[in-house]
Amino acid sequence: MSDLVFGLDTFGDVPQDDSGATVSHAASIRQVLDEAVLADQIGVDAIALGEHHRPEYSVSTPETVLAGIATRTERIRLGSGVTVLSSDDPVRVFQRFATVDALSNGRAEVILGRGSFTESFPLFGYDLSDYDVLFEEKIELFAKLLDEKPVTWSGTTRAALKDADVFPKTESGLTTWVGVGGSPQSVVRTARYGLPLMLAIIGGSPTRFEPYIDLYRRAAEQFGTTAHPVGMHSPGFIADTDEEAREGFWPGYKVMRDRIGKLRGWPPVRREEFDAEIEHGSLYVGSPETVARKIARAVGDLGVGRFDLIYTVGPQPVGARMRAVELYGTKVIPMVRDILAG
Repeated sequence: MSDLVFGLDTFGDVPQDDSGATVSHAASIRQVLDEAVLADQIGVDAIALGEHHRPEYSVSTPETVLAGIATRTERIRLGSGVTVLSSDDPVRVFQRFATVDALSNGRAEVILGRGSFTESFPLFGYDLSDYDVLFEEKIELFAKLLDEKPVTWSGTTRAALKDADVFPKTESGLTTWVGVGGSPQSVVRTARYGLPLMLAIIGGSPTRFEPYIDLYRRAAEQFGTTAHPVGMHSPGFIADTDEEAREGFWPGYKVMRDRIGKLRGWPPVRREEFDAEIEHGSLYVGSPETVARKIARAVGDLGVGRFDLIYTVGPQPVGARMRAVELYGTKVIPMVRDILAG
């Protein structure tokens, strides 16, 4: 599987500096830029930045940060992970990513999704009761925009368009994925529009997503659209040894997991749950050898064409993050390719 794509994902989690102090949002954004430059230099294929509007994350406009990355990199693909289309305007999303595409000489890609949090809805004046119709209508419009021809469209969530031409045009089209967390309806919708599917596999055994991949392929066949190679993204962390990775990742993971759990009524996460998720679930934490074996197993079991590692979870130290990126590009990716080839 030499054509397997390897990516890195981050939400711009606000890290600590090497003295243990939390850095500013501005410094956090610059840190993401440095990590992307390193990833480009060592052969990582793609980087995706997630959109969030919360204090623990620094990236609220992925395309703005990607534009900065575009000017300092040469080959790495530049994507969002995800762009919350429901609370944005499809025309403006297309324009912004078409601009990143121009700055990067065709390396931009947008991953559309609903998002894992809902802060953007009240922030931008949207009603959560319209959650489903917002995404349904806006992805319909976005799919039309991808043709890069005058668009006529009407719906209930924005003003109608009649023969509206949108600029700038791209030179070779805008790569567009749909990020899905496990909804069969979302999988079918993605197939209906003939777009690539990116699965967010953030807990439990990866093999439980096999039915979704099969559904995507069967739906695409029925719709007469293209079933593209499926991508997956999962959280993890790499250090020189298994123990260093686990001990370094656990504190930040617990902070973030408990923060999310409080919002959703979950009990505090226990260390034994964390360890079990590493052993049997979808946390890719360990030495390069450990993580490579686990990625190769998941990729082989699911038959996906892309694996993205969410390499930041919580307030991890800057130095540890840079080391994780370095090990992913220089050791993990070559090891996975060797395992799958062998």
